[in-house]
Amino acid sequence: MIDMTSTTVLTGAVVFSGFYHGINPGMGWPLAVSAALMERKHSALPKALAMLALGHFLAMIGVLLPFTLMSTLIQWENEIRIGAGVLVIAMGVYLLINRKHPKFLARVHPARLALWSFLAAMAHGAGLMLVPIFLGINAASDNAHLSAHTIMGNNIANAFGVAAMHTLAMAAAGALIAVVIYFWLGLKFLSKTWFNLDIVWAISLIVVGLFGIFSVHSGH
Repeated sequence: MIDMTSTTVLTGAVVFSGFYHGINPGMGWPLAVSAALMERKHSALPKALAMLALGHFLAMIGVLLPFTLMSTLIQWENEIRIGAGVLVIAMGVYLLINRKHPKFLARVHPARLALWSFLAAMAHGAGLMLVPIFLGINAASDNAHLSAHTIMGNNIANAFGVAAMHTLAMAAAGALIAVVIYFWLGLKFLSKTWFNLDIVWAISLIVVGLFGIFSVHSGH
């Protein structure tokens, strides 16, 4: 039986994390603004934003799909969810300790925005942030009496749904900021304003991991 309260809360967390990723300049919206200004075409902005969204979506799917197979092991459901929470917390602690951005991102040409977005999301643990939430949604919607095949199919559908919902929220938030910067504020605003969400990002990973572990112990 579906736990509607838990599912609603977790779905809200998916959307919120999407907005958060979209606002974070580390997910690439400054590159979209730069691409549009360099090409001097308004049409370049939505194209660049679409490529960033595509890369982000593929990164989310790349992280979530393996967990659709693991979550069919119903007898190990709680252990898997706790393990995922610990993994997310560990990623957050690592990013708190290591503030340097991965050097390989600088080697990816900004014109390859989909690839850059995919690698950035992977490197910053953006997909991992969704794992405890995703597993919570599966736990709220799975029925122990269903076959493993049916559960896996439901979980795959959930994975695509969560990734799509998250990416849409991320794209909307990033696009809003990019449009404001591109049409009104310009790159000078970016050069004079320091965006540093690294600490907030790392702490948010730890919070999400703790939330995932807490939801297991609270029976959700």
